[in-house]
Amino acid sequence: MKDSLKLAQAIDHTLLKPDSTEAQIQQLCKEAVENKFFGVCVNSRFVPSAKKYLTGSNVKVVSVIGFPLGAMSTESKAFETNWCVQNGADEIDMVIAIGELKEKKDQKVIEDIQAVVRAASGKKVKVIIETSLLNEEEKIRACECSLKAGAHFVKTSTGFSGGGATLDDIKLMKKVVGSKLEVKASGGIKNSEQALALLEAGATRLGTSSGIALIQGLSSSGGY
Repeated sequence: MKDSLKLAQAIDHTLLKPDSTEAQIQQLCKEAVENKFFGVCVNSRFVPSAKKYLTGSNVKVVSVIGFPLGAMSTESKAFETNWCVQNGADEIDMVIAIGELKEKKDQKVIEDIQAVVRAASGKKVKVIIETSLLNEEEKIRACECSLKAGAHFVKTSTGFSGGGATLDDIKLMKKVVGSKLEVKASGGIKNSEQALALLEAGATRLGTSSGIALIQGLSSSGGY
């Protein structure tokens, strides 16, 4: 039970599909409370609903920003962030400006993240770097930009561009940010063995739509 709770408290129970419904968000929140997950991760339009459904619980509301492309204007990302915070979001997961990173416009990338950090008004900001679209040098720069911009986490993936969290990426990201930032693994986390390996590699949070399966898998294997 203790091990299951430890894993549960690392999970952001996630539903980001474009056809998500209010009823599905309500169920997501119910499952998060029942399983003692750290948070639920939803698209911004569902932030007020999630906040309502989680009233009286310790489960946090996490909203994605500029999702899933990261190609929105900085101003629109900041506006969306402010709206989410005003409507109950506890944490913000923003998508980095991937194209500008690839063009080595690092100062633009930093300013984009900084605008979201300011708009978040002290709430934790995670920067989704979309590892499946980056080479190693770009992953390193993405982490460095996140550090310089004052973010709190770097995160692997949206889950919408192929690929997902890998042990190599988590180790690389953790090596770059050290103890200054936390690392969130997301994308393709489907079983408890994989989840535990990602945590062992340096992740402190897991974004997954398979949280219940992860907990059940850990329970059936007798913990760790």
